[in-house]
Amino acid sequence: MAPVPGIEAPDPQPLRGRTVLVTGGAQGIGRGIAQAALGAGASVAIGDLDGDAGAACLRDWNVGERATFHRLDVGREAPVRGFVRAALRAHGRIDGLVNNAGIADPATGPLQRLELAKWRSYLDAHLSGTFLCSKHALAALAAHGAGSIVNIASTRAHQSEPDTEAYAAAKGGLLAFTHALAISAGPAVRVNCISPGWIATDAWRKPTARRTPKLRPRDHAQHPAGRVGTPEDVAALAVYLLSPAAAFVTGQEFVVDGGMTRKMQYV
Repeated sequence: MAPVPGIEAPDPQPLRGRTVLVTGGAQGIGRGIAQAALGAGASVAIGDLDGDAGAACLRDWNVGERATFHRLDVGREAPVRGFVRAALRAHGRIDGLVNNAGIADPATGPLQRLELAKWRSYLDAHLSGTFLCSKHALAALAAHGAGSIVNIASTRAHQSEPDTEAYAAAKGGLLAFTHALAISAGPAVRVNCISPGWIATDAWRKPTARRTPKLRPRDHAQHPAGRVGTPEDVAALAVYLLSPAAAFVTGQEFVVDGGMTRKMQYV
Protein backbone atom coordinates (compact mmCIF):
# COMPACT_ATOMS: atom_id res chain seq x y z
CA MET A 1 0.00 0.00 0.00
CA ALA A 2 1.37 3.40 -0.95
CA PRO A 3 2.12 5.73 1.96
CA VAL A 4 -0.30 8.58 2.56
CA PRO A 5 1.40 11.85 1.64
CA GLY A 6 1.90 14.12 4.60
CA ILE A 7 1.08 17.79 4.94
CA GLU A 8 4.16 19.90 5.36
CA ALA A 9 4.41 22.00 8.51
CA PRO A 10 3.93 25.74 7.90
CA ASP A 11 7.10 27.66 7.14
CA PRO A 12 7.83 29.93 10.13
CA GLN A 13 9.29 32.52 7.71
CA PRO A 14 7.21 32.21 4.53
CA LEU A 15 8.35 35.60 3.19
CA ARG A 16 12.08 34.98 3.54
CA GLY A 17 14.01 36.60 0.68
CA ARG A 18 11.01 38.64 -0.48
CA THR A 19 10.29 42.37 -0.39
CA VAL A 20 6.91 43.78 0.57
CA LEU A 21 5.68 47.37 0.12
CA VAL A 22 3.09 48.64 2.61
CA THR A 23 1.35 51.98 2.08
CA GLY A 24 0.09 53.71 5.19
CA GLY A 25 2.58 51.41 6.86
CA ALA A 26 3.75 53.61 9.73
CA GLN A 27 0.69 53.31 12.00
CA GLY A 28 -2.35 51.18 12.69
CA ILE A 29 -3.17 48.16 10.55
CA GLY A 30 -0.43 49.07 8.08
CA ARG A 31 2.22 49.02 10.77
CA GLY A 32 0.91 45.70 12.03
CA ILE A 33 1.18 44.19 8.56
CA ALA A 34 4.66 45.60 7.95
CA GLN A 35 5.86 44.31 11.31
CA ALA A 36 4.38 40.86 10.66
CA ALA A 37 6.01 40.74 7.22
CA LEU A 38 9.38 41.48 8.82
CA GLY A 39 8.77 38.70 11.32
CA ALA A 40 7.96 36.38 8.41
CA GLY A 41 11.39 37.07 6.91
CA ALA A 42 10.62 39.80 4.38
CA SER A 43 12.33 43.08 3.73
CA VAL A 44 9.80 45.91 3.98
CA ALA A 45 9.41 49.36 2.46
CA ILE A 46 6.73 51.46 4.14
CA GLY A 47 5.23 54.58 2.61
CA ASP A 48 3.37 57.09 4.76
CA LEU A 49 2.65 60.81 5.03
CA ASP A 50 3.75 60.90 8.68
CA GLY A 51 7.53 61.16 8.85
CA ASP A 52 7.65 60.96 12.66
CA ALA A 53 5.67 57.73 12.62
CA GLY A 54 7.90 56.27 9.91
CA ALA A 55 11.07 57.13 11.80
CA ALA A 56 9.60 55.56 14.95
CA CYS A 57 8.96 52.32 13.07
CA LEU A 58 12.56 52.07 11.94
CA ARG A 59 13.80 52.76 15.48
CA ASP A 60 11.44 50.24 17.06
CA TRP A 61 12.10 47.49 14.53
CA ASN A 62 15.88 48.00 14.46
CA VAL A 63 16.42 45.63 11.53
CA GLY A 64 18.88 47.74 9.58
CA GLU A 65 18.53 47.76 5.80
CA ARG A 66 15.66 45.25 5.86
CA ALA A 67 13.23 48.12 6.53
CA THR A 68 13.03 51.48 4.75
CA PHE A 69 10.65 54.41 5.11
CA HIS A 70 9.55 56.80 2.38
CA ARG A 71 7.27 59.82 2.69
CA LEU A 72 4.35 59.10 0.40
CA ASP A 73 1.11 60.70 -0.77
CA VAL A 74 -0.61 57.85 -2.61
CA GLY A 75 -3.04 60.24 -4.30
CA ARG A 76 -0.27 61.78 -6.44
CA GLU A 77 1.36 59.83 -9.25
CA ALA A 78 4.90 61.23 -9.14
CA PRO A 79 5.46 60.36 -5.44
CA VAL A 80 4.03 56.87 -6.01
CA ARG A 81 6.38 56.31 -8.93
CA GLY A 82 9.26 57.54 -6.79
CA PHE A 83 8.28 55.26 -3.89
CA VAL A 84 8.35 52.17 -6.09
CA ARG A 85 11.67 53.13 -7.67
CA ALA A 86 13.23 53.88 -4.29
CA ALA A 87 12.05 50.52 -2.92
CA LEU A 88 13.58 48.73 -5.89
CA ARG A 89 16.89 50.55 -5.40
CA ALA A 90 16.94 49.77 -1.69
CA HIS A 91 15.81 46.13 -1.82
CA GLY A 92 16.45 44.96 -5.37
CA ARG A 93 13.02 43.43 -5.98
CA ILE A 94 9.33 43.72 -5.13
CA ASP A 95 7.27 40.61 -4.36
CA GLY A 96 4.31 41.99 -2.46
CA LEU A 97 2.28 45.19 -2.27
CA VAL A 98 -0.18 46.01 0.50
CA ASN A 99 -2.46 48.92 -0.43
CA ASN A 100 -3.48 50.10 3.01
CA ALA A 101 -3.21 53.91 2.90
CA GLY A 102 -6.40 55.90 3.31
CA ILE A 103 -8.35 58.38 5.42
CA ALA A 104 -9.21 56.70 8.71
CA ASP A 105 -12.35 58.63 9.70
CA PRO A 106 -15.34 57.35 7.70
CA ALA A 107 -17.69 60.19 8.70
CA THR A 108 -18.00 63.15 6.31
CA GLY A 109 -21.29 64.70 7.47
CA PRO A 110 -24.59 64.86 5.60
CA LEU A 111 -24.35 64.31 1.85
CA GLN A 112 -26.10 67.62 1.15
CA ARG A 113 -23.15 69.45 2.71
CA LEU A 114 -20.36 67.18 1.42
CA GLU A 115 -18.06 69.21 -0.84
CA LEU A 116 -16.80 67.66 -4.05
CA ALA A 117 -13.19 68.22 -3.00
CA LYS A 118 -13.69 66.23 0.19
CA TRP A 119 -15.50 63.45 -1.71
CA ARG A 120 -12.57 63.27 -4.12
CA SER A 121 -10.06 63.21 -1.26
CA TYR A 122 -11.58 59.95 -0.01
CA LEU A 123 -11.57 58.37 -3.45
CA ASP A 124 -7.99 59.52 -4.05
CA ALA A 125 -6.67 58.28 -0.70
CA HIS A 126 -8.28 54.84 -0.88
CA LEU A 127 -9.10 53.99 -4.48
CA SER A 128 -6.87 56.13 -6.70
CA GLY A 129 -3.93 55.42 -4.41
CA THR A 130 -4.46 51.68 -4.81
CA PHE A 131 -4.67 52.13 -8.59
CA LEU A 132 -1.46 54.18 -8.75
CA CYS A 133 0.59 51.92 -6.48
CA SER A 134 -0.57 48.82 -8.34
CA LYS A 135 0.11 50.44 -11.71
CA HIS A 136 3.69 51.36 -10.90
CA ALA A 137 4.58 48.21 -8.96
CA LEU A 138 2.98 45.72 -11.34
CA ALA A 139 5.99 45.14 -13.60
CA ALA A 140 8.29 44.46 -10.64
CA LEU A 141 5.69 42.23 -9.00
CA ALA A 142 5.34 40.18 -12.20
CA ALA A 143 9.08 39.89 -12.81
CA HIS A 144 9.48 36.74 -10.70
CA GLY A 145 6.12 35.21 -11.67
CA ALA A 146 4.73 35.04 -8.15
CA GLY A 147 3.78 38.56 -7.06
CA SER A 148 0.95 39.33 -4.64
CA ILE A 149 -1.16 42.42 -4.04
CA VAL A 150 -3.31 42.73 -0.91
CA ASN A 151 -5.82 45.58 -0.82
CA ILE A 152 -7.22 46.69 2.53
CA ALA A 153 -10.93 47.51 2.19
CA SER A 154 -13.48 47.46 5.02
CA THR A 155 -16.71 45.81 6.12
CA ARG A 156 -18.16 49.27 5.41
CA ALA A 157 -18.14 48.17 1.78
CA HIS A 158 -21.10 45.95 2.83
CA GLN A 159 -22.85 47.87 5.62
CA SER A 160 -22.93 51.48 6.72
CA GLU A 161 -23.58 54.10 9.37
CA PRO A 162 -25.13 57.44 8.39
CA ASP A 163 -23.00 60.08 6.65
CA THR A 164 -20.23 57.76 5.41
CA GLU A 165 -20.96 57.70 1.66
CA ALA A 166 -17.47 58.72 0.46
CA TYR A 167 -15.68 56.16 2.62
CA ALA A 168 -18.12 53.36 1.73
CA ALA A 169 -17.92 54.15 -1.98
CA ALA A 170 -14.12 54.11 -1.94
CA LYS A 171 -13.94 50.83 -0.04
CA GLY A 172 -16.62 49.26 -2.22
CA GLY A 173 -14.62 50.28 -5.26
CA LEU A 174 -11.63 48.42 -3.87
CA LEU A 175 -13.57 45.15 -3.95
CA ALA A 176 -14.33 45.53 -7.65
CA PHE A 177 -10.80 46.75 -8.42
CA THR A 178 -9.45 43.65 -6.68
CA HIS A 179 -11.25 41.07 -8.79
CA ALA A 180 -10.75 43.06 -12.01
CA LEU A 181 -6.98 43.32 -11.51
CA ALA A 182 -6.76 39.67 -10.45
CA ILE A 183 -8.06 38.72 -13.89
CA SER A 184 -5.80 41.17 -15.72
CA ALA A 185 -2.59 40.52 -13.76
CA GLY A 186 -2.79 36.73 -13.36
CA PRO A 187 -1.13 34.34 -13.31
CA ALA A 188 2.09 36.27 -12.59
CA VAL A 189 0.46 38.42 -9.89
CA ARG A 190 -2.32 37.43 -7.48
CA VAL A 191 -4.66 40.11 -6.13
CA ASN A 192 -6.79 39.74 -3.01
CA CYS A 193 -8.60 41.98 -0.55
CA ILE A 194 -9.01 42.03 3.24
CA SER A 195 -12.02 43.81 4.74
CA PRO A 196 -11.41 44.48 8.43
CA GLY A 197 -14.20 45.23 10.86
CA TRP A 198 -13.64 46.93 14.22
CA ILE A 199 -9.87 46.91 14.74
CA ALA A 200 -8.44 48.74 17.77
CA THR A 201 -5.32 50.53 16.53
CA ASP A 202 -4.67 52.91 19.47
CA ALA A 203 -1.58 51.00 20.61
CA TRP A 204 -0.16 50.92 17.06
CA ARG A 205 0.22 54.68 16.56
CA LYS A 206 3.40 56.73 16.73
CA PRO A 207 4.76 57.10 20.32
CA THR A 208 3.29 60.55 20.93
CA ALA A 209 -0.21 59.35 20.01
CA ARG A 210 -0.05 55.81 21.38
CA ARG A 211 -2.46 54.78 24.12
CA THR A 212 -4.31 51.80 25.55
CA PRO A 213 -7.64 51.27 23.75
CA LYS A 214 -10.69 52.33 25.80
CA LEU A 215 -12.93 49.36 25.20
CA ARG A 216 -15.99 48.35 27.21
CA PRO A 217 -17.17 44.79 27.91
CA ARG A 218 -20.13 45.37 25.60
CA ASP A 219 -17.76 46.37 22.78
CA HIS A 220 -16.17 42.94 22.98
CA ALA A 221 -19.44 41.10 23.64
CA GLN A 222 -21.08 42.20 20.39
CA HIS A 223 -18.45 40.23 18.45
CA PRO A 224 -19.18 36.49 18.07
CA ALA A 225 -15.43 35.95 18.49
CA GLY A 226 -15.69 37.60 21.92
CA ARG A 227 -13.44 40.61 21.41
CA VAL A 228 -12.60 43.63 19.27
CA GLY A 229 -9.93 42.95 16.64
CA THR A 230 -6.26 43.94 16.64
CA PRO A 231 -3.81 44.74 13.82
CA GLU A 232 -2.25 41.31 14.40
CA ASP A 233 -5.53 39.68 13.31
CA VAL A 234 -5.36 41.40 9.93
CA ALA A 235 -1.60 41.01 9.61
CA ALA A 236 -1.68 37.22 10.01
CA LEU A 237 -4.01 36.92 7.03
CA ALA A 238 -2.01 39.42 4.99
CA VAL A 239 1.19 37.41 5.50
CA TYR A 240 -0.61 34.27 4.30
CA LEU A 241 -1.95 36.03 1.20
CA LEU A 242 1.50 37.42 0.41
CA SER A 243 3.14 34.01 0.80
CA PRO A 244 3.54 31.01 -1.54
CA ALA A 245 1.03 29.13 0.65
CA ALA A 246 -1.72 31.20 -1.00
CA ALA A 247 -0.59 30.42 -4.56
CA PHE A 248 -4.10 29.21 -5.55
CA VAL A 249 -5.93 32.19 -4.02
CA THR A 250 -6.71 35.25 -6.12
CA GLY A 251 -9.55 37.68 -6.76
CA GLN A 252 -11.03 37.08 -3.30
CA GLU A 253 -12.27 39.17 -0.39
CA PHE A 254 -11.58 38.02 3.18
CA VAL A 255 -13.63 39.57 5.99
CA VAL A 256 -11.82 39.90 9.34
CA ASP A 257 -14.43 41.21 11.77
CA GLY A 258 -14.87 38.70 14.57
CA GLY A 259 -18.11 37.58 12.97
CA MET A 260 -19.97 40.89 13.37
CA THR A 261 -21.33 41.01 9.82
CA ARG A 262 -22.84 37.56 10.33
CA LYS A 263 -24.68 38.51 13.52
CA MET A 264 -28.30 39.57 13.19
CA GLN A 265 -29.07 42.81 15.00
CA TYR A 266 -32.52 43.75 16.28
CA VAL A 267 -33.46 46.98 18.04
